[in-house]
Amino acid sequence: MSSAAEQEAVAGDRPAGDGRATADGRPAVVVNGARRAAPPPAVPARPGTPVPLGARFRTGPDQVAGTNFALWAGGAEAVELCLFDGPGPGAGERRVRLTELTHGIWHGFVPGVLPGQRYGYRVDGRWDPWTGARWNPAKLLLDPYARAVDGDFGLPPEVYGHVRDWPEQHVADTVRDDRDSAPYVPKGVVVHDDDDWSDDRRPKTPWADSVIYELHVRGFTRLHPDVPPELRGTYAGLAHPAAIAHLTRLGVTAVELLPVHQFAHESHLLERGLRNYWGYNSVGYFAPHAAYAASGTTGEQVGEFKRMVRALHAAGIEVILDVVYNHTAEAGELGPTLSLKGIDNRGYYRLQPDARRYADYTGCGNTLHVVQPHVLRLITDSLRYWVTEMGVDGFRFDLAAALARSMHDVDMLSPFLAVIAQDPVLRRVKLIAEPWDVGSGGYQVGAFPPLWTEWNDRYRGAVRDFWRHALPDVREMGYRLSGSSDLYAWGGRRPYASVNFVTAHDGFTLRDLVSYERKHNEANGEGNRDGTDDNRSWNCGTEGETDDPAVRALRRRQLRNLLTTLLLSTGVPMLVAGDEMGRTQRGSNNAYCQDNEIGWVDWSLRDDPEWRPLFELASRLIALRHRHPVLRRRAFFSGRAHSADGLRDLAWFTADGREMTERDWYAPAATLGMYLSGRDIPGRDERGDPITDDSFLAVLHAGGEPAGFVLPGAPWAERYEVVVDTGREEQDEAPGVVHPAGAEITVPGRTVLLLRAG
Repeated sequence: MSSAAEQEAVAGDRPAGDGRATADGRPAVVVNGARRAAPPPAVPARPGTPVPLGARFRTGPDQVAGTNFALWAGGAEAVELCLFDGPGPGAGERRVRLTELTHGIWHGFVPGVLPGQRYGYRVDGRWDPWTGARWNPAKLLLDPYARAVDGDFGLPPEVYGHVRDWPEQHVADTVRDDRDSAPYVPKGVVVHDDDDWSDDRRPKTPWADSVIYELHVRGFTRLHPDVPPELRGTYAGLAHPAAIAHLTRLGVTAVELLPVHQFAHESHLLERGLRNYWGYNSVGYFAPHAAYAASGTTGEQVGEFKRMVRALHAAGIEVILDVVYNHTAEAGELGPTLSLKGIDNRGYYRLQPDARRYADYTGCGNTLHVVQPHVLRLITDSLRYWVTEMGVDGFRFDLAAALARSMHDVDMLSPFLAVIAQDPVLRRVKLIAEPWDVGSGGYQVGAFPPLWTEWNDRYRGAVRDFWRHALPDVREMGYRLSGSSDLYAWGGRRPYASVNFVTAHDGFTLRDLVSYERKHNEANGEGNRDGTDDNRSWNCGTEGETDDPAVRALRRRQLRNLLTTLLLSTGVPMLVAGDEMGRTQRGSNNAYCQDNEIGWVDWSLRDDPEWRPLFELASRLIALRHRHPVLRRRAFFSGRAHSADGLRDLAWFTADGREMTERDWYAPAATLGMYLSGRDIPGRDERGDPITDDSFLAVLHAGGEPAGFVLPGAPWAERYEVVVDTGREEQDEAPGVVHPAGAEITVPGRTVLLLRAG
């Protein structure tokens, strides 16, 4: 400690009675000069079992119903289970001392505790932040294994383990705050569910056939006119037939949900009257976020989430969760004490050599110490729970490189990746890495092992640059269109290791990408300093919305080009909710705290004559992709001829109709021709027969002026039929224009042509 006053503050944590009572009738004690209610009387617990962790309702050995509680708190000196029976947030507290300790797990069976019971923990031990010890029994802690959470996280001073307003802020985190946090924090809820999922049929869509649709549970239906008002913004709203009908009409095979683990709001947002909207601030890895439930928050959210998954499965749509296991909502040393920090700070978090400080590879204040066995167990238990008991089909791991770190460096042989690779449940579901974090050496695109797919931000950058005519040559574009073999053709990886995307939740929407060159994040209250400055966007000559019909038409054409490029590329395409009908965030490229019309999907666009053709094109392209295996290959192109006529599975052409040479790849170019042969598709179908398909020529022209393009002759084709023409506002089912091989056609400026070779 740095001063006698601080020593006295910490020493004052031993309460002394003063003979008086508080308003609720409980005896009073004095803590640091303030009168507090004395702890309620303890309730005895039976020994119970150390497994499974969490709160599990069951019948005891004498056939008495109750709940077994088990909490890993390896370095703690005492653990109390707190049961809350009253109507208020902190009322009716009963305490149960857990006296059984097995391999760091405190456990006990409490008869009579039934589903719906609210609970939390108080964990005691040394207060010595200088060595990373931050136990404080005045703080009620959320069970990391809680399956439901009742209440919301505000952040008054009482929920901080330290004195937040200590005059000497540089040591404030070392001064313990002994005020009771129970009235101010949510509680875990005992949940019992014996659902065996026998009536559910998982779609099990192969990776190569997948089309992912990233959406926010609340934002997707919050403004949907055909979803009942009481269900909008909830799991039940997403399960509503009107919401699912849009997904099936579009043709996507999976929804990737922004975080639905219970999360908390950051103090700096609450102080500005905002809230965390995206949810990348987890605090409960087993609990569906309670605010997204229409049916209730004392366990009902669990059943509602499951019904949502069932409804999506019935429509042939898989459910992928965006999960945040790299950090928690407790932030750094000045953050609140909500769960893990108070259970065993040193056991759960990576600390610096100066153990007061946290190793921060996430930019969020802390990083989970995944090398620790109990932390690894927490994560894998959570993942298995969501698969086996909640029915989900896969996960997208936020800042996955942070999970792959061993002691310091990113290590593709790390314990986390090794455990996932051998787990009989997890190795069979879809695993998507966001392959970077903010630490040194954290950018790992293309480095994850074969079991994984990855968000491919190099695809995003190349496609954006091509269509704003900013690529120095077309080498990068060639790799990205054909599956990014330079990144993924190793160790048995396949083209579907690349999740291709042009936009994601983080950044501009597709419409804003062609409407803004600068971010406009003023509504976040951070002086427009937040969000990236590397947008790689082009506003088509005017910043923001405009009434100029020529600019609006050009923007719609650019949207068609971007969507068509994405859905014709080899790999797994990912769309963002609303991009298919021109959703705008008004220039915000960081809408993480905009739980309002900026962040929600605007369904009025669906019937707007200006934007409806974009949806029709997107659904038509997805249907085309589903029909043609040449557009969703399971193996990389070889570029070699497999027959005597010299026809190869992939060929590239310049605008004058000749095959590209090495020199052409290094030359500036606005036009690129890509030939995909349907005759040379590797693999066989389910009957063992060879897979054959039509062959296609895609012509991408990013120049602003029309350009001639000579259609390749033999052996590539005798004629070419136009299938998609992004120069057209309305897309007929088949434009039907046929050109002979060898003819020079005119490609309008900024256009994609897809032609079927015959």
